[in-house]
Amino acid sequence: MTANSNFAPLFRSSVGFDRVFNLLENAQRARSISDWPPYDIAKTGEDTYRITVAVAGFSQDDLDLTYQSNLLTVTGKKEESQQSEYLHRGIAGRPFEHRFELADHVRVTGAGLENGLLSIELIREVPEAMKPRKISIGTEETVSASKGVAKSKHQEAA
Repeated sequence: MTANSNFAPLFRSSVGFDRVFNLLENAQRARSISDWPPYDIAKTGEDTYRITVAVAGFSQDDLDLTYQSNLLTVTGKKEESQQSEYLHRGIAGRPFEHRFELADHVRVTGAGLENGLLSIELIREVPEAMKPRKISIGTEETVSASKGVAKSKHQEAA
């Protein structure tokens, strides 16, 4: 079942949310044909996350992590060895690519490969200027005084 949503009415009443609408549209499109290899996304703290990808049989040299413009791409390409003739091949070694859209201010802090699991550590760091801050409420006299200081600074600049 596919649902086609029209976000046009939201564009008329919002400014700066086009990235969110693009993410929603991309999520509705058909996913890649294969979700192989399997992966987990876990929230490990208030602002920390971990992506774990099961990459059994892949070495560090076979894997590539790329982060660019809020997009984390994990690719794997294994060199085929012709040393053995397989009677049954159950361990998949085919190439793969996973793309993860990351929110603003989320960055990759590290990655490790252990026991066939690739772990990617992420952290969300909101800049100080964007964090909520307390605004002190003053009396009318302090507001008037601060306006007077602002006016005198503009007069000096002129």
